[in-house]
Amino acid sequence: MEIVYYGHGCFCFKTSTSKIIIDPFITANELAKEININDIKTDYIFLTHAHFDHILDVEAIAKNNDATILANVEIARHYEKLGFKVIPMNIGGVKKFDFGRVKMVSAVHSSTFPDGMYGGLAAGFLMKMDGKVVYFSGDTALTQDMKNLPYVYGYIDVAILPVGNTFTMGVYDAVAAAKFVKTRNVIASHYDTFPEIKVHKEKAKHAFLADEKHLTFLPIGGSIDISKFV
Repeated sequence: MEIVYYGHGCFCFKTSTSKIIIDPFITANELAKEININDIKTDYIFLTHAHFDHILDVEAIAKNNDATILANVEIARHYEKLGFKVIPMNIGGVKKFDFGRVKMVSAVHSSTFPDGMYGGLAAGFLMKMDGKVVYFSGDTALTQDMKNLPYVYGYIDVAILPVGNTFTMGVYDAVAAAKFVKTRNVIASHYDTFPEIKVHKEKAKHAFLADEKHLTFLPIGGSIDISKFV
């Protein structure tokens, strides 16, 4: 399975049977200006919450691909009213797909649409895809709930965690999160897009190494095969 980074909190997962993109915010991200959203192919769009910097390109990508939007009930109903195919979920729910299973898990974060409309509870996803387990935390603070996640599908091959601080947890809380979920491998998200979330990458990597964890910063447009994580 291939994991592709499109900047900020947006990732794509290319499984053996389907493609999933999470939290598409590309066209207003100066760091992702080389990415053409019309070239993105996906079957599903997963959304963690309703903030502008996570839903900006949902409608365009969904229309281009006739993609199904999976999100909490409030967000899903919003897009259903606009004519999109949706899968509504809520915290604790599990959906089965041909590539595996997706469990919606809690995140500690706010969630409103750009117009101020309530966006339901923020969430993350624990995903078992092609036999590999990925924890996508979404925007979140460090939370004790993370300690339960290794008992759901077993060892978490890689966690995708925010490290930018200010609006989410920062590097040192992300190290603690990696320990909570008992993974050795973390891919950084939600950093550098805005001045408030700039990170010093080498210092961040060393912070993880100090706890025998490995932090990966993917270049925007770059990808990695999950088999690289052991």
